Amino acid sequence: MDYPLLNAFLTIMWVALWVMWFMLLFRIFGDIFRDDSMSGWGKAGWSVFCVVLPFLGCFVYLIARGRGMGEREARRARESEQQFRDYVREAAGTGQGAAATGQGAATGHVAELSKLAGLHDHGDITDAEYERAKEKVLAG
Repeated sequence: MDYPLLNAFLTIMWVALWVMWFMLLFRIFGDIFRDDSMSGWGKAGWSVFCVVLPFLGCFVYLIARGRGMGEREARRARESEQQFRDYVREAAGTGQGAAATGQGAATGHVAELSKLAGLHDHGDITDAEYERAKEKVLAG
């Protein structure tokens, strides 16, 4: 084998840079197509610019819209988290238990109360929502 250590290092470095470049491209294209404030023509223009002149297009995109990429990603994460929490609150407030699962009334109540306590302890529902849902389970 006549492959010096420096050549192996340079090969690994070039492969790593190549992988990072493709990750950057996917991130930019994902941001382009997820941005609702950009028009279709704007999306098409940025896409063509990044495909025809990839290095220049990507670097110009990062300079022009780089700060907004992080802000849009954070906003999407917050909205997703809020939708999940709303779904959990809605599911916890329905009171489905014994009738839906076919269990006996006592077993269903215990399972529902246990589920509600877990949601409350995890912080997915507030104290008032927990009390309301608990009263609903015990009443039904």
